[in-house]
Amino acid sequence: MPASGACGCAPETADVRRYNPASTLVPLLAQEAQLRILISNDDGYFAPGIERLAAALANKADITVVAPERDRSGASNSLTLDRPLTVRRAANGFYFVNGTPTDCVHLAVTGLLDQLPDMVLSGINLGANMGDDTIYSGTVAAATEGFLLGIPSIAISLASKAARHFETAADIALQLVDRHARMPAGAWLLNVNVPDIPLGDCKGIAVTRLGRRHKAEDVIRAQNPRGETVYWVGAAGPAADAGDGTDFHAVESGHVSVTPLQIDLTNRDLMAGVSAWIGA
Repeated sequence: MPASGACGCAPETADVRRYNPASTLVPLLAQEAQLRILISNDDGYFAPGIERLAAALANKADITVVAPERDRSGASNSLTLDRPLTVRRAANGFYFVNGTPTDCVHLAVTGLLDQLPDMVLSGINLGANMGDDTIYSGTVAAATEGFLLGIPSIAISLASKAARHFETAADIALQLVDRHARMPAGAWLLNVNVPDIPLGDCKGIAVTRLGRRHKAEDVIRAQNPRGETVYWVGAAGPAADAGDGTDFHAVESGHVSVTPLQIDLTNRDLMAGVSAWIGA
């Protein structure tokens, strides 16, 4: 078991255990043959998506849930460096952190857990994370942190705010976990978006590239009760590049979109041009 107070954790979190939908905590050493999976998200530990994901995996894997204490949508890959973090346990066995999704995965993998997880799953997010959304998404960020720490990681989102069919996304997550258990493929980062339709209506899984959105709408200016001017970030722009092969097109056509992501942001096509500009 992790040592008391490790990584700024509150003492009550030393006995880290696995989630069970009946709120019975299963010891770390139980079911050793099963995959060890770390689950996180950006909607908060109380979100219905993470509850559905944990319940779906509870009898299939040895899981730990470590998630933010509140909604941190849009937190991207931020780490909290200006204050210590605390970890507390909810009544259902989930652990929650007063930090970002990246904090949750980083803390769990580098100090909270005795053993490295075999996979990191982030989600199920309420709403799509396609195209440019991946830059801002806390859901994708949690999975990215797992990938950066050398662990196969998947971000999974229900591509709708209506939240009618979380069970479809949970079933897709199970399929991907089962596939990984049968055919481990190394440390990779997958961004999965599931259409909000019954599982039987899904037309299959499409391996896609990220699309692109038009620029975001303008900020919304308002006044707070003190008469101060405040600003709300505008809505994301509509899809601009949503053609065949993109995540947007796949989901719109009833397919599950699976996009392999990478971290290298280097624009190699511009390197020669920038070198000439610098040397001019």
